[in-house]
Amino acid sequence: FYGSEGGTHLNSPVVGMAPTPSGRGYWLVAADGGVFSFGDAAFYGSEGGAHLNSPVVGIAATPSGDGYWLVASDGGVFSFGDAAFDGSAAGTRLSSPVVGTAATPSGNGYWLVASDGGVFSFGDATFFGSEGGTHVNSPVVGMAPAAAGRGYWLVAADGGVFAFGDAGFFGSEGGARLDAPVVGMAANADGKGYWLVGSDGGVFSFGDATFFGSEGGTKLNSPVVGLATWG
Repeated sequence: FYGSEGGTHLNSPVVGMAPTPSGRGYWLVAADGGVFSFGDAAFYGSEGGAHLNSPVVGIAATPSGDGYWLVASDGGVFSFGDAAFDGSAAGTRLSSPVVGTAATPSGNGYWLVASDGGVFSFGDATFFGSEGGTHVNSPVVGMAPAAAGRGYWLVAADGGVFAFGDAGFFGSEGGARLDAPVVGMAANADGKGYWLVGSDGGVFSFGDATFFGSEGGTKLNSPVVGLATWG
């Protein structure tokens, strides 16, 4: 634990987080584009105080940890530090809002994912498929890249998991009765497992992703919005 914004008065709610490669720090990002850095996470800039067309919904760090991308719900991408701008979906007519982003292992590209499961790829991020155009039972809320960047997982609010490319399917909470909706996911470093997290802080582990505890069943001051792993 390197610190938090808990108990402070924020201009806008926090919507995502990203860890540094060392695991000794992290960034939080708020809906207004404000970035908060902790531990060895250096601050490279933010959109806080700027007039955004759409709220920011996620953040992804570069492999070096010397930069990050922010993504807005209209598909706009904002790059800071050594994060290269490889394009965005801003200005296009999206079927549904963007809800998250993930970077390739090289740091030379990224994917965006929309709530209907549509995936947009930029730079060296290969398109492996999507749920766009299908009827998903519940909106997609996040994504995680496979270990080598040759695939990805999408996760829906009902805990359903969709695997593409060489991302293996290890199970899901789809069809289960959840206490709270799933809000995000993170993959194990070896690509052989993943965790899902609910807005109540409950954690679900699959494959070789070990369960280390959760906030499920506790009374939180505000809902959990994301999950991150490192290594």
